Amino acid sequence: MSIYFEQAQPAALLDAYPIGAAFLEGPAALNAGQLHELQEKRFARVIERAWQVPFYQRHWREAGLNPGDIKTLNDLAKVPVFSKKDLMASVEHSPPLGDYHGLAGQPHRAILHTTSGTTGAPQPLFFSPRDREIQNILLARAYLLQGLRPDDVVHSVYGFGMVNGGHYIREAILHYTQALLLPAGTGAETRSRLQVDLIHRFGATVLVGFSDFLRKLAVVAKEAGLEPGRDLKVRMICGHLDHASRADLSDLWGGADTFDWYGVGDTGIIAAEGPHQNGLYVWEDAHFVEMLDPKTAQPVADGTPGNICVTVLFKDTIYPIIRFDTQDLSTRLPPDPTSGIGFRRITGFGGRSDNMVKLRGINVYPTAIGPLLQTLNGFTGEYICRLNEARDEMTVITEYAGTDTRAKDQLAQHLREKLGVRVTVELVAPGQTASLTGLEDRQKPQRLIDEPR
Repeated sequence: MSIYFEQAQPAALLDAYPIGAAFLEGPAALNAGQLHELQEKRFARVIERAWQVPFYQRHWREAGLNPGDIKTLNDLAKVPVFSKKDLMASVEHSPPLGDYHGLAGQPHRAILHTTSGTTGAPQPLFFSPRDREIQNILLARAYLLQGLRPDDVVHSVYGFGMVNGGHYIREAILHYTQALLLPAGTGAETRSRLQVDLIHRFGATVLVGFSDFLRKLAVVAKEAGLEPGRDLKVRMICGHLDHASRADLSDLWGGADTFDWYGVGDTGIIAAEGPHQNGLYVWEDAHFVEMLDPKTAQPVADGTPGNICVTVLFKDTIYPIIRFDTQDLSTRLPPDPTSGIGFRRITGFGGRSDNMVKLRGINVYPTAIGPLLQTLNGFTGEYICRLNEARDEMTVITEYAGTDTRAKDQLAQHLREKLGVRVTVELVAPGQTASLTGLEDRQKPQRLIDEPR
């Protein structure tokens, strides 16, 4: 057996973090007391390991904490949160890998990837075989819960290279499902027209990826004379969805079912939709999730939007994660008693709190503009915002394929009504924003250009 799989012990991991029917009969069926007991047991190992990592030693001692002060999940309120900003400061202090890992003097095989760099410089990500395979198992759990079948052909548009996404999806599907995988990657790795040909030739039934690029592939398919639902038999889309426009995405792909899931590179999958499609179940046997006020970092009540703050209950090897403020916005919901799954839920990704733009005193989230474009005729849905902080102005550059000479003024009025503040609108031809957003090259397109003061 390879060193990797000898350390990972996937059979034992599947017992601890089951998938399929075993998940529904096991962790999903735990009552609140049983679940809390399991979480505390796993949390204790994570805390013990974290005190051996220089980043946490420094971070926590600066907050006045000492070993033994953090014994249970109830003690988390004492623990300061950290964000990507702190991780990148660690990298700057201890280049090139930072000191938020325990690479030195430990026996675990190390796997290195990076983030995509969507919100800044790429950040190193570390995994041991054990926690990487747990992440793979939890993603397979989501796909199976959403309806992935052994006879499915899965077309993935997650990127490869240093970024984790494509490798992660490939490992999850190949290690823990029987579906056939087409690892196409981004448009830069496999051009869009060829991707459509692959979906057609190999009979892809499931698409996985970010909704922006999947939307583009549907348009490319129609331009090539291939009609989704007739020529392309895609029945299911599983990825990172814009909930406000998911019905439109389904229509573009001939009525395919759409399922959302949420995670970040550091943690892997945190939550996923199931058949009921009424919120994303947090994998609470693997993660402890808090919702925090973006300004005060204090917990907010269920039903109130806040930053997703996660403590990973299985990362007790190389890179422990305790109170990581993702700065991704969502809202936590109680369990759905009709689903048979006792885990709490979140509403899904609602934008980034650190990507908020303040225009003339009004908070504007650039990611909220996409769904507004979907309600108007002639707009492709592709756009990018250019912010000029010095002048307190923002321009929305968006693709328009129609002929109405009033479209620019109509969109400006529509955005003013919905956003509560005036923005400038610039219309460009279809495809003209791709070089700015990186739609073909990146997993997650860029939606904001912040011009220097």
